[in-house]
Amino acid sequence: MILSGFILGLLGSFHCVGMCGPIVFMLPVSHDQPRLKALQVSVYHVGRLFSYALIGGLFGLLGRSFDIFGLQQQLSIAVGVLMIVMVIVTYFSGMNFTLTRPLYKLVGKLKSAMGATFKKKSMDAFFTMGFLNGLLPCGLVYTAVFGALGSASVYEGAFYMVFFGLGTVPLMTAAVYVNNFLSNGIKAVMKRAVPVVVIVIGVLFIVRGLGLGIPYMSPQQSDPMNTASIECHDIN
Repeated sequence: MILSGFILGLLGSFHCVGMCGPIVFMLPVSHDQPRLKALQVSVYHVGRLFSYALIGGLFGLLGRSFDIFGLQQQLSIAVGVLMIVMVIVTYFSGMNFTLTRPLYKLVGKLKSAMGATFKKKSMDAFFTMGFLNGLLPCGLVYTAVFGALGSASVYEGAFYMVFFGLGTVPLMTAAVYVNNFLSNGIKAVMKRAVPVVVIVIGVLFIVRGLGLGIPYMSPQQSDPMNTASIECHDIN
């Protein structure tokens, strides 16, 4: 399932370039020093991945609480359904995803903080830019967060978000070096592919939660009551 995060990030990075492209284009990289420029862009990405890892770990911890009560598979089904519903609402119904409205003040503060770092060229400034960029509300990030939540593990949740972030790195890096490097036709095709990929990932989460006995993909849920009785028998 972690690989699905990378695929989501890779295809969804076309959306990322559209949303975060202005930020990437404004990065104060040293264009006259190729090696330093590459290092600055790398540090920026490390900052983004670090923020994604923190977000993934937090939501993985939340998912872990469901696992403790034996609700991990039900959570996986719910996550899959939420992914599909979000695609229908966002892409197919023409409605705007308004979850970010209560966060406008936070977004304003994040953008102000980012604006201050754009005046610097130190490595810690590039890390901060990436870290703050990763915290900006985004519908695609919300989708990845659902995946981290369904992982039901702090580490898996963090890895899911990191792999999602890694998927966005190639295109976001290309945007730094070449402006308008994609034709409108390619952008349109990939934009249509994103909701399809999200739906497929949502279906995978649902199948995983159904416990169909498919190794690695949909493992059968063990009976906690039966496990408890076995443990008691062993003790006696």
